Amino acid sequence: MAERYYAVTWDQLHRDARALAWRLMGSGPFRGIVAITRGGLIPAAIVARELEIRLIESVSVITYDEEAKGEPRVTKPPVAAGDGDGFLIVDDLVDTGTTARIVRGLLPKAHFAAVYAKPAGKPLVDTFITEVSQDTWILFPWDTEPQFAPPLARRQAAPD
Repeated sequence: MAERYYAVTWDQLHRDARALAWRLMGSGPFRGIVAITRGGLIPAAIVARELEIRLIESVSVITYDEEAKGEPRVTKPPVAAGDGDGFLIVDDLVDTGTTARIVRGLLPKAHFAAVYAKPAGKPLVDTFITEVSQDTWILFPWDTEPQFAPPLARRQAAPD
C-alpha cells in the first residue's frame, strides 16, 4: 500500500485544535485534561486554553520510534486523573488505536478526543475533527521544517 503524506502547518493545527475545543464544549465540563505525549501536548494546551481548564496531566506511552514498532509500554502514567471521571484525554492523532487502547484502559471513564483520526483508531475516540485515510502519514509541524520543493511537473519528469 502506497503511503500518502499530509503536511499540517502550525496555523492549521491551531485552527483544528480550536475546532476540537469548540466541538467539546457541549461534552463537559471537564475537571482536567490528560495529554498523550508527545503529540497531544500542543493540542491539549490549545484545548485547555479554549475551555479554560487549568489542571493538565500527561501520560506517556511508547509504541514506536521513527524506525520500528515495538511492544507498547507506559513510561509515565497519569497520576491525578484517577479512573478518568471528569477528565478529557487529548491526542493529536489516533492511528491504529494501540495507544488509545492502553490509555482507555488506564482512564476508562474519560472522554477521549483527537484532532485527527484514521479508520482503525476512530472507534476508540469520542470526538475528533478530521478523518484521514489509513495509508496517510501526517507530517506534523514539530516533525518538519520548511524547505524548497521542486514544482510537481519537474518531479514527474525526473527519471526513476
